[in-house]
Amino acid sequence: MRILVMGGTWFLGKHIAEGALAKGWQVATFNRGRSGRDVDGVESVHGDRTNRKDLERLAGYGPWDAVIDTSSSELPPRDVLAAVTALRPAASRWVHISTVSVYEGWPHQPLTDDSPLLECPPDADESYGYTGADGSPTQYGFQKAGGERAVSQAFGDAAVFLRPGVILGPGEYVGRLPWWLERTKRGGRILAPAPPEQRIQPVDVRDVAAFALTMAASSTSGGYNVTHPGGITFRGFLEACLNETGGAGAPVWVHPAVLIEQGVKQWTELPLWRTHAGVWAVDSSRAVAAGLACRPIADTIHDTWQWWAADGRPVDHPRWAEHGITPEKEAKILTSV
Repeated sequence: MRILVMGGTWFLGKHIAEGALAKGWQVATFNRGRSGRDVDGVESVHGDRTNRKDLERLAGYGPWDAVIDTSSSELPPRDVLAAVTALRPAASRWVHISTVSVYEGWPHQPLTDDSPLLECPPDADESYGYTGADGSPTQYGFQKAGGERAVSQAFGDAAVFLRPGVILGPGEYVGRLPWWLERTKRGGRILAPAPPEQRIQPVDVRDVAAFALTMAASSTSGGYNVTHPGGITFRGFLEACLNETGGAGAPVWVHPAVLIEQGVKQWTELPLWRTHAGVWAVDSSRAVAAGLACRPIADTIHDTWQWWAADGRPVDHPRWAEHGITPEKEAKILTSV
């Protein structure tokens, strides 16, 4: 098996490259060479995927049995379209890492793989779409839906779309789980979003990587939600964080209405907390039937803490600063409940 990983130097792309090499596959990566370093053993091609000449040069390194694209999250559909058009003659298959944000109903409604998608043309630029007053839909979701259409236009039935919700695990660059680990390590009274039995569905990056490789080698096509089928309660999540870090703390479960009244930003100030009914109601049964296997989330927490304690923050990323409530704001809320 010969594959190309668009990206390949950190988090999901790195785990995909490592997993493919462990299978004995031939792996090429394409990136700018600015964030992280390529995994030993890959054929590294450096260039800018928004540059037509770089894409044409890249195509000359083919052919590949499959391309796995992990690096299009910040690109408009027209740039995705340029890449798939340039690489179609050199690739038999395209596995596209997308997002649950492409759905019209996310995060308000429970979702299946067949839920309606947002509308966005495959050649749209970065201005297309909008973010709703309540934070949904998002311009990001429109853009990613357009990216999916661009891939479909070029690859048709040879295209696969993986739609994760939240990806956690060793190498995380956003900072959701590392923030909770550091917060529980600090101990004390910990502001926690009620109800404690709310189940969440984050998925381990290594399980997403393994599934991406499974789909690269398969002959199936279409969209697959990639969320943890069993999940974990928020209570179980925080207990696991406390157990791993040894923090002498106790969650204080505060009603969502109080958190909102106090101006706590959902999704970021208390990472993974959001009140919308569908945010953690994403069915992944199709992916499970196709080979998605998810380890217990407690294992993800354990391994992330081991990585975090040893290596720390992997790369500088602007989204890191978005996550986590300040100690001052947390203390002020806790004194009022």
